[in-house]
Amino acid sequence: MQLRSAAAVAAVVLSLALLLLPNTTEAHNITKILAKYPQFSTFNHYLTETHLAAEINNRETITVCAVDNAGMAELLSKHLSIYTIKNVISLHVLLDYFGAKKLHQITNGTALAATMFQATGSAPGSTGFVNITDLKGGKVGFGPAENHGNLPATFVKAIDEIPYNISVIQISTMLPSAAAEAPTPEPSQMNITSLMSAHGCKVFAETLLSSPAEKTFEDNVDGGLTVFCPGDDAMKNFAPKFKKLTAEGKQSLLEYHGVPVYQSMDSLKSNNGVMNTLATDGSKKYDFVVQNDGNVVTLKTKIVTAKITGTLIDEQPLAIFTINKVLMPRELFKNAPAETPAPAPAPEADAPSPKGSKKKKHKAAPAADTPADSPADGPSDDFADSTADDNGAFSYSVGGPVVAGVLSMWFFFVLL
Repeated sequence: MQLRSAAAVAAVVLSLALLLLPNTTEAHNITKILAKYPQFSTFNHYLTETHLAAEINNRETITVCAVDNAGMAELLSKHLSIYTIKNVISLHVLLDYFGAKKLHQITNGTALAATMFQATGSAPGSTGFVNITDLKGGKVGFGPAENHGNLPATFVKAIDEIPYNISVIQISTMLPSAAAEAPTPEPSQMNITSLMSAHGCKVFAETLLSSPAEKTFEDNVDGGLTVFCPGDDAMKNFAPKFKKLTAEGKQSLLEYHGVPVYQSMDSLKSNNGVMNTLATDGSKKYDFVVQNDGNVVTLKTKIVTAKITGTLIDEQPLAIFTINKVLMPRELFKNAPAETPAPAPAPEADAPSPKGSKKKKHKAAPAADTPADSPADGPSDDFADSTADDNGAFSYSVGGPVVAGVLSMWFFFVLL
């Protein structure tokens, strides 16, 4: 009997321990990590100013090569635009995990790492890679691949590491790169149709150029614009339906793929709900619902659900994302059957979508009546931390511990 009582007590203690144990995750917050070190305050500030912080937080495997305030002062003395500074700093974000231990154990002593600068498509040719070499005497050198073996920066120390998730290290100086420092046009000066054509949305771009909708898009860039661009295959498959629309209907459908406000990817993930479009006008709703499941963002009309598949540009005031389907508004396709959703592994209750406010064309306005407190949506003077707490390194989950507690209590009564 005493043995049973002791086992019962142990079970209760175990259940309480499980209930109180926090659930660690692999999420990270680069601004919070660097906020602990004042010597990197300028680097940290520009990670937020250029929206790179949000992109880093959304990556699962990443290495950030930070430089101190003196190194950043040298960069800022060149008086580069904020868009060019973003290219330079993105060269210091490696798309692989390089902890302090791995840096000194590089296979064959050298490695070529892809960077965020290369991944954006802004890097010309084969630029955008960083050469990492384990030098004699315990030093590790860093240099842009186009420098032909010249390694101007060296590893100083590890700042913080979450193994195989994020490594934040200090290097001695900024990496010099003519490609990264080349003048970068502001988004409002870009030819958005050319940008689309060069990145898999040529059919949509050409269709837009032949429509009055093109001017609607151009007129909204300066005030803020988000474009959801269907890929070429999606547009080709949709061509028969598009041809049957009236001229006014074609213009409305194209404008339905634009939102008159800048929405970063981070904002789309946090501000789910109804979103008005360039086609919205008075009684003509022409809206859709934005929803996300982790890092997957979907756009739902009454007829079709499209998924965001890539980013062409995400720099205030302009964002262009690729989607895998053409968005079909109910206003133009009243008789079209709604898309049958794929069977879900387990049903979940959907939260009611907030109502969106009506918008006029050519005017930038909030996308929905949801709280506009998206992390890292815009520039901030707060060097310490301007991203939401839900990007932190830890989260608390009650599902597993509660189940364990219930099982333990059941075990307790069985023993009694």
